[in-house]
Amino acid sequence: LPGDEIQVVDGILHINGEAVERIEIGTGEVPSFAGSKTEVTEYTEILPNGVDHAIWEKSDNAGLDNTEVFTVPEGHFFAMGDNRDSSQDSRVQSAVGFVPFENLIGRAEFIFFSHRGEAEVWEVWKWPQNIRWSRLFDGID
Repeated sequence: LPGDEIQVVDGILHINGEAVERIEIGTGEVPSFAGSKTEVTEYTEILPNGVDHAIWEKSDNAGLDNTEVFTVPEGHFFAMGDNRDSSQDSRVQSAVGFVPFENLIGRAEFIFFSHRGEAEVWEVWKWPQNIRWSRLFDGID
């Protein structure tokens, strides 16, 4: 929210100086854009308002795991991706930065399309096996 101070310290999200609770669920693999798989640790992160969601971390020492303090300006949100070590989000001020309220037009209700990222746009023959068919139109909690 506007005025909140956001910081990541050793991979742990801090809001207004308080560490957000993070519970380890286990390890797994996520596909990388190079076609290989990367091992990650899955956590449940519990925000101060009680809302919880899954996040994935390769480590707690990656490039965005220790940040400066960001103060959210009036009329803006601070957005963070769930794949914390592979997300360009509000922590990357030069690319994404703070998100203006007027840019949010609704709530995501389902996954429209999902792919593994293992095929280039021009490699049409690889498209069918790279689509994550089981995730299409899955609801989002």
